[in-house]
Amino acid sequence: MVGTTPEFSQKRSGAYFTPDDICAALVAWACRKSSDRMLDPSCGDGRFLSLHRNSVGIEQNPVSAYAAIERAPSALVHEGDFFTWATETRERFECAAGNPPFIRYQHFKGETRRRALDLCLALGASFSGLTSSWAPFIVATAGLLKRGGRMAFVVPAEIGHAPYAAPLLDYLVQSFAKVQIVAVRDKLFPELSEDCWLLYAEGFGGTAGAIDITVVDKFVPKKTPPKPSQQVDLKEWREIWNRRLRPYLLPASARSLYAATLGRQDTYRLADFASVGIGYVSGDNQFFHLRPSDAKRLRIPASLLLPSIRNGRAMPDAQITKATVAEWTRNDDPVLLLRLARDIELPNAVKDYLDSEPGREARLGYKCRNRAPWYVVPDVQIPDYVMSYMSGRAVNVVRNLAGVSCTNSVHAIRLRDKALGAKLMPKWSTPFVRLSCELEGHALGGGMLKLEPREAGRIAFPAVTATKAKTEILEEAIMVMQRWRHYAH
Repeated sequence: MVGTTPEFSQKRSGAYFTPDDICAALVAWACRKSSDRMLDPSCGDGRFLSLHRNSVGIEQNPVSAYAAIERAPSALVHEGDFFTWATETRERFECAAGNPPFIRYQHFKGETRRRALDLCLALGASFSGLTSSWAPFIVATAGLLKRGGRMAFVVPAEIGHAPYAAPLLDYLVQSFAKVQIVAVRDKLFPELSEDCWLLYAEGFGGTAGAIDITVVDKFVPKKTPPKPSQQVDLKEWREIWNRRLRPYLLPASARSLYAATLGRQDTYRLADFASVGIGYVSGDNQFFHLRPSDAKRLRIPASLLLPSIRNGRAMPDAQITKATVAEWTRNDDPVLLLRLARDIELPNAVKDYLDSEPGREARLGYKCRNRAPWYVVPDVQIPDYVMSYMSGRAVNVVRNLAGVSCTNSVHAIRLRDKALGAKLMPKWSTPFVRLSCELEGHALGGGMLKLEPREAGRIAFPAVTATKAKTEILEEAIMVMQRWRHYAH
């Protein structure tokens, strides 16, 4: 088991041990002969190592390293940081297999990240500082293979959409004769919200002309990789699909229809006529958002209060009107943002509220104490539309007719070309735009669809209306993508 100290906690270390049948399959894919030397760069408790006698494992967690030594006595286990070891070792391997730790960039930091990214850059893969740990693990492992070497890994489904997965895949196709992704819809780790896929690569030192992808509902472990469902053309992958593999989960008919519509001159992206950004960050939502009854009791002037949407649950279905705000007021919801400017004389009632106990606590928060003055909430804007950040069945966009603001729990859409926006935004609920949301966004735990601002900017709007036959194809494609993110209809 993983140690209980913070740096080795299961969540921080990304250590979720792999089911035995998956371990056996990946080792069988990677190892051709008993004499093959196999590397597991993050061996955990040694379950991959135990399946191949001629193995070397690296493990940073001392408790897990000890467990690996006991489980796989024939293997050589090194305790310590993999990237340090990879930089210093002269040993090379015929194959590698494992489940590299999935540590998000917030915790994959400091000297370890610097060493990892420097090593990857020397090998020909350039990652940004927002990279999660597993991608550099794979590149650094590939750099330790002998010519013709093979590797098989469990990888997060993020390989299908994350920006940092693109340089990884570019590196793999430039370094291996064959690169295969096995996309698995059912969860390989039922206890995790994170979906996992499988990666297989062979022929290190060669170059792949395409990415093989196998799309399956359930993974059935076998001694050889499954047959590819299709070959991903690299030019198409880069130019049409923005170096994402998620579109290849769709039937070919839906993908072709979508790509053909993208190629039309009268199809626009949201970013062509609007800007998408997060709303403001107050620093303390409870302090800065008042109920109407509290504002009245505290005698806060109405001129210093701005109605605001705090989260997606508060969004109506179609538009935000004065009637919407009136309903919030009747419900006494905490929707009034205390909006103060730097250059105004503060009324005594506001000074009293800022100096109250809640105010003294709020100013100690990270955001508040790092801005001057602490009580001025920056980046408050009045968007033309508000869009849900995380969504279930469909991404909700509402027109802001009441002039409210919004927090960073939702997205703010501001039209640059109001004429084009007025023409295209009503198409939001059409099947093509809904499918575009599914393809440009990505799955989050619990079946939710998440759209970052840059992803939202790529949502496509066709000028033409789909025929009945094409609408049926698009609706089926939407259901396919929702099944892949485990959204329960």
